[in-house]
Amino acid sequence: MPEGKIMKALSGFYYVASDDKIYQCRGRGVFRKNKVTPLVGDMVEFQAENELEGYILDVKERKNELVRPPISNVDQAIITFSCLEPSFNSVLLDRFLVLIESKQIHPVICITKIDLVDKSTQQELDQYAEDYRKIGYDWIVTSSKEKLGLDQLTPYLKEKTSVVAGQSGVGKSSLLNAINPKLELKTNDISAHLGRGKHTTRHVELLSIAEGFVADTPGFSSLEFDEIELDELSSCFPEFLSASESCKFRGCHHMNEPKCAVKLGVEQGDIPSYRYQHYLSFYQEIKDRKPRY
Repeated sequence: MPEGKIMKALSGFYYVASDDKIYQCRGRGVFRKNKVTPLVGDMVEFQAENELEGYILDVKERKNELVRPPISNVDQAIITFSCLEPSFNSVLLDRFLVLIESKQIHPVICITKIDLVDKSTQQELDQYAEDYRKIGYDWIVTSSKEKLGLDQLTPYLKEKTSVVAGQSGVGKSSLLNAINPKLELKTNDISAHLGRGKHTTRHVELLSIAEGFVADTPGFSSLEFDEIELDELSSCFPEFLSASESCKFRGCHHMNEPKCAVKLGVEQGDIPSYRYQHYLSFYQEIKDRKPRY
């Protein structure tokens, strides 16, 4: 039975790449019965009489999967934020990072529209860059308009399946077009009324870019922690994970426990205070979440 990789899902069809061909397939009813939905990135078994009439028979085991965007078997996430239009938002960045860390996916922070910044904004971004790099995150600054930073980003894409994620309007499609102009992905400007971008990408699709696969995904402006438990949250903050080894109590939640090394790190300036405040906010959000049945 032939095997292939789902490159695109659109209107109930799955486009499977196998032996340098793309087969248009449908999922068999057994997937609906077993509540299995094929995702872009899945390795599958399929049968097809021709390139337009195929059926997916089996979905291979996934190493990871995301809900929004719906994609599986991701090596890394290029988390894309703009300097301006829309303005950089560290709370939203940390929400992305927590979700990505919870899936054991390597994150790369990519800042776009650097050509728009003034001196004060640049100083603020430089401080964020220092903080996140100290934690261990890759931080790349780009401008699609001026073609800046693209040579730093493209080596990350080679031989990997990457998801480009970020809120609407940050320039994800523009960034991919700048790396490979032949893509001609649709882009749109920021809505002056709403202050955010319009959704120009309507589906998830794997694109061949820089000797790797990159998923252009629909933009979105919020992330829910539906699958993250309280005990897992601190492990999604790498700087907490290393500091927590010195906490007095095993399983310390870094809230009200005495002799907490994470809180000490915040007091001493080793851990950015805004990261800790985001952690407290996320912790309360998960704690207040309605139970799942």
